[in-house]
Amino acid sequence: MGVHLPKWVWVGGGVLACVAGMVNAAGVLGFEHQALTHLTGTTTSLGAALAQGRALAALQLSAIAVAYVAGAALSGLIVQGRSLRLGRRYGAVLSIESALLFASVPLLHRQPMLGGLSAAMAMGLQNAMATTFSGSVLRTTHLTGMFTDLGIGLGHAVRGRDVPRRRILLSALVICGFLAGALLGALLYQHWGARMLYLPAALTGVAGGGYAIYRQLRPWRE
Repeated sequence: MGVHLPKWVWVGGGVLACVAGMVNAAGVLGFEHQALTHLTGTTTSLGAALAQGRALAALQLSAIAVAYVAGAALSGLIVQGRSLRLGRRYGAVLSIESALLFASVPLLHRQPMLGGLSAAMAMGLQNAMATTFSGSVLRTTHLTGMFTDLGIGLGHAVRGRDVPRRRILLSALVICGFLAGALLGALLYQHWGARMLYLPAALTGVAGGGYAIYRQLRPWRE
């Protein structure tokens, strides 16, 4: 399956993957060593907590999952479409994500659980938006699908079949963006702690504001 996405989506995908890498680094290093950008590990930990009878831990893990899903639901409510259109309200989603990340910083200092929920909701918003406008090709908050696509491409190459180069390049872009964000986030966390989340918050805020201005200036049709 080919990947035919505008250049601005490729750039945005790389930036958003970097944002997710930074947020996840903050979660792993500072929020109960818990990933905030995807729910695979969270669900596994939830199952273990239930099996061990740790009710409080199970409640907290469930809350993270609910917050992520709530963010995805809010994104679907705002964007209201499955196809890529410049007129859709991606800027509003990015602006809300930015506000949630900004809010997570003081919350992580005063009420760590609420801070984690705010960041998880922001990641649900982001991943749902990227999934919507790319037709489920682009996922920016977790890498399993991207690594899987790389493996499929490698298998095709070994068998001498056509390699979906654009899909492979997109996977590599997201992986490198996430890794760069995780590296930068970990380095900044050593000096700034949770305050390093101001950087991804600012990036998504600028992206949301820029898109909103572009949407107003450029003619578009629903």
